[in-house]
Amino acid sequence: MNSYNRRGVFGSLPLITRYILIVNIIVFLGGMLLSKSVGHLPIRFALYNFKSEYFNPIQLITHMFMHGGFGHIFFNMFAVFMFGRVIENVWGSKRFFILYMLSGIGAALLQLLITNFQLDALTSNIDAFQNAPSPDAFWAILKEYSGMLSSEGRMFAENYFKNPDSPENIARASGILQQLFRTLANIPMVGASGAVFGILAAFAMLFPNVELMLIFLPIPIKAKYFVPIYAVLELFFGIANFSGDNIAHFAHLGGAVVGFILVKIWKKNQFKMY
Repeated sequence: MNSYNRRGVFGSLPLITRYILIVNIIVFLGGMLLSKSVGHLPIRFALYNFKSEYFNPIQLITHMFMHGGFGHIFFNMFAVFMFGRVIENVWGSKRFFILYMLSGIGAALLQLLITNFQLDALTSNIDAFQNAPSPDAFWAILKEYSGMLSSEGRMFAENYFKNPDSPENIARASGILQQLFRTLANIPMVGASGAVFGILAAFAMLFPNVELMLIFLPIPIKAKYFVPIYAVLELFFGIANFSGDNIAHFAHLGGAVVGFILVKIWKKNQFKMY
């Protein structure tokens, strides 16, 4: 029996790829246990917006090792297993670790920047409503976030139209808008998807003619086409912002951009690939 068989597939993985898989799995399982014993402690390590009361700079790193469910962690770690080991074997552990971490952090920063702009726009709209309160202004704000509006909020909106000058209705409308702001600011982001997209972008640049396939679209596509197409789709869904879509599309784009930049830098510095 050779050494590969003695160690098994997992033991044969390069160092950083192996540790990434181990840490993510441990944190995922530990989070499940802690959430049952100490309330919502694990979710505090997710990434919150700068304007959130829960934001902590360390979350830029910790959120990468948390996942929202089995499917979420499975697909992310499967991508690390499939592509990460190849890149680490080519670049070495140090560069691969830099790629993984900077892609994840860059992804988080871009997503935070986008959501920050959205929250600034919401703040401006709320201020405009408070300066000149009206049912039309109130509803114009709410309809952009209809997926987050409760049935009670919809019922109030209907009543507000019937009695727009009531001080009680104006105060309640203002309270609903402030609560909407807090809800948006306190939406947590978790997952290694940004880092994974950095890995995918790097893989496509290193091995452009390798054919890849999506599980739900079993058609072989060369990596040099696959990743850009995927990035365009992420941009589309990020801008469209469909109701019920809880995926941080701009984070995926941010990770891919960082991966692309790192490869360009390392190639410019005449990094030799073996």
